[in-house]
Amino acid sequence: MQVHFIAIGGSVMHNLAIALHHKGYQVTGSDDEIYDPALTRLQTLGLLPAEMGWFPEKIHAGLDAVIVGMHARKDNPELARATELGLPLYSYPEYIFQQSLHKQRVVIAGSHGKTTITSMILHVLRFNNRVFDYLVGAQLEGFDTMVKLTDNAPMIVIEGDEYPASPTDPNPKFLHYHPHIALISGIAWDHYNVFPTWEVYVEQFEKLADSLPKSGVLIFDETDDMLDVIGKNERLDVRPVPYEAHPHKINNGQTFLTTNDYGDVPLLVFGEHNMKNISGALAVCEELGLTQAQFYRAIQNFKGAANRMETLAKNDKSAAFKDFAHAPSKVEATTKAAKAQFPKRTLVACVELHTFSSLNKNFIGQYAHRLDDADVAVVYYNPHTLAHKRLDAIEPSEVKAAFQRDDLQVFTDNETLQQFLLEQKWEQANLLMMSSGTFGGLNLKELAGKIIKN
Repeated sequence: MQVHFIAIGGSVMHNLAIALHHKGYQVTGSDDEIYDPALTRLQTLGLLPAEMGWFPEKIHAGLDAVIVGMHARKDNPELARATELGLPLYSYPEYIFQQSLHKQRVVIAGSHGKTTITSMILHVLRFNNRVFDYLVGAQLEGFDTMVKLTDNAPMIVIEGDEYPASPTDPNPKFLHYHPHIALISGIAWDHYNVFPTWEVYVEQFEKLADSLPKSGVLIFDETDDMLDVIGKNERLDVRPVPYEAHPHKINNGQTFLTTNDYGDVPLLVFGEHNMKNISGALAVCEELGLTQAQFYRAIQNFKGAANRMETLAKNDKSAAFKDFAHAPSKVEATTKAAKAQFPKRTLVACVELHTFSSLNKNFIGQYAHRLDDADVAVVYYNPHTLAHKRLDAIEPSEVKAAFQRDDLQVFTDNETLQQFLLEQKWEQANLLMMSSGTFGGLNLKELAGKIIKN
């Protein structure tokens, strides 16, 4: 099989290319920019394009498939050439479906928690020696790649998002997977540039629920008001499975699941949102034939996905965490979790406004009161990011007004931010850094190390 990737450097795209390479496919690709870790991974396997750019001559009649990533544009010359030759064209979700036609397909969706829930399920399946394929949106400890495709696995677990499948296909990715089992973890409006209204955003999840086949299973967080409505709608021969946060307790900074039959189950993760994630993962695993005993044994040593409430440094009196949280609901949930886990410690919570939505004046008001659980609340944004995204400039006073917190500290320079953090008193205090970016290239590990030494 010969497969060509247009925009091979994407997060999932390069992992899919590697998965097909491991299957013995002949893989080629193009992109106009590729960064690590994709660059090094592709280079190691001999899959890195010889030069950056788009080259229509790479597209030929001998190709069995051309896979188009979101980084490509509608007028991409390689895409035009593939269309001209009538080659089979796929977005990556469409191709994943083609590769899993004869497998049981499980899709994990939702505005928040989908990466963690998918990661929990994969961890439990591997712990119990199950054979499975997968697609997950973060690097996991013990897993070489974010995508695995084989011929013998009877099931595939897919993290499915609601964003457009390709430059030429505006339909949500998760609709292309045609799941037998779907989990929706929660709905909180995000990505204003793609979904301009709450109603348009919610509609995508309704489509997913309505797409389930007869004998399908819909697992959903019943504590989410919108999901409670969607999940309980009548659907012919589709079984609804509602869940809520798993019963738990916190002792000396560690969370334990409380169970009737298996006692207290110690965890390495924490937070009300993770207790919901665990309940969702448990429901999926039971549908896949695992027992509760198998699940509880496995979940005890689940450390989390990369950048999800990751511990940067800690000692007996303080800790520093980083989290991928950037959308309003995620910022609120992560901040609440950090405070609840260590209620007697001062919490310094810092969020970077980095995405198109978070920096948009029509959306930023969604952050009102989201940092209220922090003792010291901090926001950082880079004016250059606004210029790059061609957004109107935002003044620190507007950020403070949006968060509706008078004592909010707002920084537009990361060195000044770092100095402010280093000057805080860190005995009996924790730091939480939240962003999908890098705080302007700030070395968070180094910063955490200095704070812990203080």
